[in-house]
Amino acid sequence: MGFSWDGDGRLGLLLEPQLSGFHGETDLDTKPRYLGLDVGNRRIGVAVSDELGLTAQPVMTLVRRRAAPAISRDDLRSLARLARRFGVVGVVVGNPVHLSGDASPQAAKTQAFAAALGELSGLPIHLWDERLTTRKEHRRVVDQVAATLILQEFLEAGNRK
Repeated sequence: MGFSWDGDGRLGLLLEPQLSGFHGETDLDTKPRYLGLDVGNRRIGVAVSDELGLTAQPVMTLVRRRAAPAISRDDLRSLARLARRFGVVGVVVGNPVHLSGDASPQAAKTQAFAAALGELSGLPIHLWDERLTTRKEHRRVVDQVAATLILQEFLEAGNRK
């Protein structure tokens, strides 16, 4: 990214470094990226951390091929492709435990899905307590936001390894 001045004295933003004549290393310290998932019975909210490891950004809502507890290899492969596309080093999966901290039936399904994703992708999986992440069913954007909040809390806690 760079800046340029046009003939009228206006500042412009160049998104392509090669357009500005810049071809060297940046002085920005890039951090490992993570994929964040909010796994539901019918949809999976997906988020990714930025290159600086500071913020989580919503990516998409994946409509599951099969409702939980069945695990679709197509869903796992789609998520593994996204992980490769963003160059992530790990996956953070929201763990839906009860407010008491006890495992819920949904947590067991989520953990089985997370384990299958870890096996297929070869990436480390971090289960993250999502008790304080609010969700409303049947709204795709909420799933993305929930995944974003899960990943943002993980990043802020400094659990990157």
